[in-house]
Amino acid sequence: MELRRAGNHGLNLSRIGLGTMTWGRDTDESEAAEQCRIYIEAGGNFIDTAAVYGSGDSERVVGGLIGALFKRDEVVIATKAGISINDGIRTVNTSRGALLSELDASLKRLGTDYVDLWQVHTWDDQTPIDDTLSALETAYQSGKARYVGVSNYSGWQIAYSAIKAPIATIQNEYSLLNRDPEREVLPACDHLGIGFLAWSPLGRGVLTGKYRRSEEHTSELQSLRHLVCRLLLEKK
Repeated sequence: MELRRAGNHGLNLSRIGLGTMTWGRDTDESEAAEQCRIYIEAGGNFIDTAAVYGSGDSERVVGGLIGALFKRDEVVIATKAGISINDGIRTVNTSRGALLSELDASLKRLGTDYVDLWQVHTWDDQTPIDDTLSALETAYQSGKARYVGVSNYSGWQIAYSAIKAPIATIQNEYSLLNRDPEREVLPACDHLGIGFLAWSPLGRGVLTGKYRRSEEHTSELQSLRHLVCRLLLEKK
């Protein structure tokens, strides 16, 4: 599998990453191990998780595979912090204290001294951005995170963050159904030398075709058809 450099940074990632949002929840340990084995045998090296996935269970499953399925230095492990689910309520807290506490908890669940990439999961209107970015700087300088990044940020938010912290990546939703990053996020990444990671590149499953016969997703499919027709007309 092709490896790509994250912007102007030294982080090399396989072109396709392995998402683990369902691990420990809908995907049990044995199935997760099989998915990971197939992925690594195909040449993949990038495993993406987050503290909120399965309330930490995804990280525990990933950690259980270290040493058993792959060597720690052979795989890029990325995790995210800033979102939690408490009593069914989604809470966003990207304050310095909350983020650094989450990082320590993530490292414990993963069973490792460091993560290769640590990202703020989303923008937080309730927390001063400098407070958030100071946590990324601390994690980077301490070596607990080899590289740091942000997720679900707009273009100006990325630009400001890059001034204050060594931002290596931005991870946003991007697919044929959601091309919003092309407006300002991708140009910002190109200008600043930041790597772009796409989540849900198959349109949250719509582009796989599994919803083809579902009335629930008729509007999404119609939107996709209109988009494809428009692109074809533009090429002409």
